[in-house]
Amino acid sequence: MSRDVFAVDLDRIEALLPRYTMEGPRYTSYPTAPVWGDDYGPGDFRRDLSRDDAEPTDGLSVYVHVPFCRSLCHFCACNKVITRNEALPVQFLDTIERELDAVREAVGAPRPATQVHWGGGTPTHLTPEQVTRLHAAVTARFPVAEGAEVSIEVDPRVTTSEHVAALREAGFNRISMGVQDFEPRVQEAIHRIQPLEETAALVEWSREAGFESVNFDLIYGLPYQSEASFARTLDQVLALRPDRLALYSYAHVTWVAKQQRGFERKDLPPPGVKIRIFLAALRRFLEAGYCFIGLDHFAEPADELSQALADRTLRRNFMGQTTQAGVDLIGLGPSAISELRGAYAQSHRELPAWQEAVERGGLATRRGHVLTQDDVERRWVIGRIMCHGEIRAPEFETAFGRPFAAAYAPELASLQPAVDDGLAEVGGDGSVQVTPLGRLLVRNVAMAFDAYLADQRREGRPMFSKTV
Repeated sequence: MSRDVFAVDLDRIEALLPRYTMEGPRYTSYPTAPVWGDDYGPGDFRRDLSRDDAEPTDGLSVYVHVPFCRSLCHFCACNKVITRNEALPVQFLDTIERELDAVREAVGAPRPATQVHWGGGTPTHLTPEQVTRLHAAVTARFPVAEGAEVSIEVDPRVTTSEHVAALREAGFNRISMGVQDFEPRVQEAIHRIQPLEETAALVEWSREAGFESVNFDLIYGLPYQSEASFARTLDQVLALRPDRLALYSYAHVTWVAKQQRGFERKDLPPPGVKIRIFLAALRRFLEAGYCFIGLDHFAEPADELSQALADRTLRRNFMGQTTQAGVDLIGLGPSAISELRGAYAQSHRELPAWQEAVERGGLATRRGHVLTQDDVERRWVIGRIMCHGEIRAPEFETAFGRPFAAAYAPELASLQPAVDDGLAEVGGDGSVQVTPLGRLLVRNVAMAFDAYLADQRREGRPMFSKTV
């Protein structure tokens, strides 16, 4: 997609922002996590893991959450444990091996892993030897399929060349690096001093070791960022030429990440500046030859994500945009989320509670949700908006046996302000096409089809980040 498609009128965007700057889900799931209930426990998860409609050859996506970090990044709202206690990772490994045994037993047949991903926290907080141990534990229960995507998120400040060698030896082929911003003043504000040279060295090691893909995570909307300062970061990023880029909007969620409250006394860029930073980055990435995958993801044209976007097999889950359409996702570790064909399940967030639950019963499920037929339909609809920027009414009718326009008449009517503002177009059969302008506010378009959102707003408590 060319940059000209996004040659939008900045003044017009800024005029629209007050109407569309609101709290809203990122739709890594539907229904979203606040809907899930505590009445879903380990027994329910075991039942859903062992469903009888799965074939032994059906692939799985396996996510491992390694919660440890050496220091606290003040922007971060992820589930993490700040520690330098060397005993904690050892205890974690002992526990997750028990959890793996319980999950493997519930699944039954040793289904192959077509995708493996480690996140955190900082997975390379583990030593290279511990990385090898954990990977062996996972693959002993769920053998990695030929050609599988095996990826890991790392922090360049703690990841050594020995880590890189151990990861490649284990079979990892994609590596994602937290960068956020190279500007010294911004790094100081977010408590993450990370010189360019550290990241550049890790990129070099990774490519020399044979990693197929290098990803950078960037964040816009951080304290002290400006259009000029982020342009300097983009110059440095593009000089390193990662294969994928994730450009996340900073989520100011102080009810989750209390350390963010200090930012309220600092210089967070206002929405108008924030959207200008994003648009400038989007144009730079498109000029550099990357494809805009959607929302916050970019990739080289030959990348699997770009190909999945082109052939409309792209999917969104808790790891972001993914090529793994229709594959069960099993989450391991504290706070990890599993997404099965008909249910979501999340483990205890706190490390001690997760360990205790695994020791007691093997599975650490804290809450979850069994999808209704309405959930299944709306998940399909919202997924098409978030991943493909469109809803094709004939495809809905083929999938669910009823006309889309009749089934969702109130929701389509509620889109009229977005249509009037040029964010979307609605056809006579109810088909929805998100415009280039609408792709910048795609969460707002998707929210029209969320059956739970109105009640969540009436509760009056914060649940989601701002859409801009």
